[in-house]
Amino acid sequence: MNTILIVDDDAQLRAALKEAIVRIGYSVLLAEDPVDALKKLEDTSVSMIVTDMKMPRMDGVAFIKEARKRVGSLPILVITGFATIENAVNAMKEGACDYLMKPFSFDELTKAIESVMSSSSQARDEVLTKSENMKNLLQLSHSVSLSDMTVLILGESGTGKELFARFIHNTSRRSKKQFIAVNCAAIPENLLESELFGYEKGAFTGALEKKIGKFELAHGGTILLDEIGEMSAILQAKLLRVLQEREIDRVGGKQPVPVDVRVLATTNRDLKKEIHEGRFREDLYYRLSAFPIQLPPLRERIEDIMLLSEHFAKKYGVQLDKPITGFTEDAVELLTTSQWKGNIRELENVIHRAVIIARTDLIDTDDFMLESPSGQSCQGNGSLKIMEMDLIHKTLEETNGNKTKAAKMLGVSVRTIRNKLHEYGKNIPAV
Repeated sequence: MNTILIVDDDAQLRAALKEAIVRIGYSVLLAEDPVDALKKLEDTSVSMIVTDMKMPRMDGVAFIKEARKRVGSLPILVITGFATIENAVNAMKEGACDYLMKPFSFDELTKAIESVMSSSSQARDEVLTKSENMKNLLQLSHSVSLSDMTVLILGESGTGKELFARFIHNTSRRSKKQFIAVNCAAIPENLLESELFGYEKGAFTGALEKKIGKFELAHGGTILLDEIGEMSAILQAKLLRVLQEREIDRVGGKQPVPVDVRVLATTNRDLKKEIHEGRFREDLYYRLSAFPIQLPPLRERIEDIMLLSEHFAKKYGVQLDKPITGFTEDAVELLTTSQWKGNIRELENVIHRAVIIARTDLIDTDDFMLESPSGQSCQGNGSLKIMEMDLIHKTLEETNGNKTKAAKMLGVSVRTIRNKLHEYGKNIPAV
C-alpha cells in the first residue's frame, strides 16, 4: 500500500489528516516538524508528502528544497493559509506539485491527493512501445523538446497525449521546473480564466485574497493545455495574446504580468473542422500548431498491445498481491483483435479488472469485460450480471469493503457501486 508522509506541527490537524487519508485508502507516516520528517525519509520509503508551510525548526519552502535533494521527484502537496499563500507559490517553484488552501473539505483533500499522485505516476511511466512509428515520434518529440517551440499533440482519447507532453517537458531544459497540466474540458468556462491567469483580491464577489494562476505557477517551466478544443472563443482570444506577448492579465489586475512558460496543448478534436465551423480561432491554431505531433490509435500499434497488457498485468498484480504470470492463447487473441476505441486507457482498465477477478495466475477470456461494437459489455462467456457482480464483490473484498477505493479501482463513481449493490440485492458496508 502507498504511504503518505504528513508533516505538521499541529497535533490536531495531523490526526485529522491521518484519519482522512486512511479513509482515502493510503497508509500514513506522521512527522511533527520538517527535521523529524527528513529523518523519517532516510529510514522509510513513502509515495507522497503532505506538508504545512508554517512550522518550527524549518519553514515549508526550506523543507521542500531539502526533501527534493533526498527523494528526487517524490510528489509533494502543500497545505497553506491565506497568510502564507506567497510561500506556497515559492514552494511550488522549489518542486511542490500543488497546494491546498485552508480550510478545505474531505472531498477537496481527496481530489488534490489523487490528482498529485496520478500526475506523478504518469510522469514516471516510460513510453512503452515496439512500434517503429511510435519510436520515430519519440525521437521527434525529443528533438523539439530542446527548443521552446509550442507543440500541439493530436490524437484520440486515451492515446497517451499527456504522457508525450510530460516526455517533452522531462527532456527539455525546463525539466527541473514545474510541469502544470490544466484540463480545459474539466473546468467550468466561467472559472477557467481565473484558473489560468489568477485574480486580484476584490476582483469579484468571493475574491477574498489574490489567487496565482497556473501560468504564473508554471513560470520557468511548462504548461499543458489539455483538450484545448474545449476552450471558449473569449478565452481563445486571451490565450492568443498570452502566446504573442508572453504576459498574462490577472482578473481585476491593473497591469500585465510577464511569464516565461513553454506551452504545450492537446486535443482529440479535428481543429481544422472546428475552424471551418467557427468554433476555433484560425490564428490561435497556427500559434499552437507550430510543431504538431499526431499520435496513432492503439489499433494501429498492434505490436504494442501485448507489451502494454503485460506491463499493466504486472503493475496491478503487484498492487493487489496477485501473482499474474501472463495470458492464455485465447486471451492474447481477444486482446490483439479488439478495436480499442478507448485506446491505452481502455486497455489499462480492462487489464486492471481482469487482474482483480482472475482465478489463476494466467488471465483468460472469462476475466475480461470488453465493449462490444454495439456498446454493450461482453465477456468470453457467462452472464453479464453475474460477472459484473462478481467483479464488484471481489474488488470490495480487495479494499476491505471501502466503496470509495473500489470505485477508483474500477474506474466508476461511488454512486455506481451503490446502485449496482442495490440492484443485485447486496449490501457490503463501507469501512
